Amino acid sequence: MRIGDLDYLYSSKSSTVPNEGENAESQDTPGLSEKQRKWKNWWYYYKWYVICGIIILGIVINVIGSHLGLWTKVPDLQVAYVGKTQLPADTVAALEHAFASLASDFNGDGEIIVKVNQYIDGIESADPDSAYYEYASEISLIGDISDCESYFFLMDDPDQFQRDFQLLACPDGSCPGDTDYSTQDKVIPWASCPVLANMELGGYSSPILGKEFTGSNQELLSGLFIGRRCFFTDDAMEHVEQCSDLWNRLYTGF
Repeated sequence: MRIGDLDYLYSSKSSTVPNEGENAESQDTPGLSEKQRKWKNWWYYYKWYVICGIIILGIVINVIGSHLGLWTKVPDLQVAYVGKTQLPADTVAALEHAFASLASDFNGDGEIIVKVNQYIDGIESADPDSAYYEYASEISLIGDISDCESYFFLMDDPDQFQRDFQLLACPDGSCPGDTDYSTQDKVIPWASCPVLANMELGGYSSPILGKEFTGSNQELLSGLFIGRRCFFTDDAMEHVEQCSDLWNRLYTGF
């Protein structure tokens, strides 16, 4: 090689150093077909795109499935609490345990699951955040009623609830007449229902404004009323008959 012959030097390096594409193909196992070599070469360059795509797809499926409740078991029974203040988490857990002890495995999935849905209503606060929270809660309550989710309703003001929704069923389970907004014989005071009032529900501990408040769950629930909903259309929740039997047990006290 002559000193300073750059063309010769460049051609020598080009013939000995493979480019990126050739490097991938140089690792091919002898005996592979043309189709297999193309697939291996494609996978060499795009495998991380595929892996990242699979991860993203898995995340999307998990979010959608969680939103639709596909990864959780369906409750056998749902109870809606409608009141001016939110119940403490300990009280909600005690309620779910109490109703689970009275119900049975309605859907046959091997577990007795009760879900308490809380809806805050009647706050009438001038605070924008509180007003928005109440509005969102009311929309959720309407969705619960429309989708026939909760059968039992636990309320601190059943008269107002009946005036707003006219949903509480008559003693025979039928819907009230067009002008019937009364709650007579349609609700049971918690304190007057021996099946519920005599249960050992423990206590609650709830932080409010930086202070820890404790109390008896039975005492907290004693001022509430329980009723069952009626169905104005043929659309009804599942296991209506089992829920109706449970209501009769609460209503008669046996």
